[in-house]
Amino acid sequence: MTIACAQGQGPQAIDTAQAQQLRRTWLFVFAIILHNLPEGLAIGVGYAGNEGMRANALAIGISIQDVPEGFVVAAALLAVGYSRGFSVLLGIASGQVEPLGAVAGAAIIGSSALLLPWGLGFAAGAMLFVISHEIIPESHRKGHEFFATTGLMVGFVLMMVLDTALG
Repeated sequence: MTIACAQGQGPQAIDTAQAQQLRRTWLFVFAIILHNLPEGLAIGVGYAGNEGMRANALAIGISIQDVPEGFVVAAALLAVGYSRGFSVLLGIASGQVEPLGAVAGAAIIGSSALLLPWGLGFAAGAMLFVISHEIIPESHRKGHEFFATTGLMVGFVLMMVLDTALG
């Protein structure tokens, strides 16, 4: 079975295995983009909470981790045959949903301070859901469970150490 698919150089016929890989790649890209929306909400909620230093730290931390996410999106698209330019542009664009989330979060919380803890809880829960539902299972494919779990644990410990050390 073959299907036509527009890739870097135009429509090409691909077989079922390639189509499945293409679908997985796009699922991954959309999961990253979806994951960035609640990150933006968290930034907006942080700024609406009137704690500028903490909101700045949150925005900087999220922005720093967006760089490798963009690289991963671009690398995934390159791996399935998309052009370098398209892959890089989509990698950059994947983080551009965060400002939309930030504006929405700030507007909602700005209307009522009572919504602040609910907004923070929703943003954190949404990020965790996307990570646990899409990203972690994908990272455990093809025998990479040990390295993926180790990386997750090291990252979590590092995050907690930095949070404690930086206040």
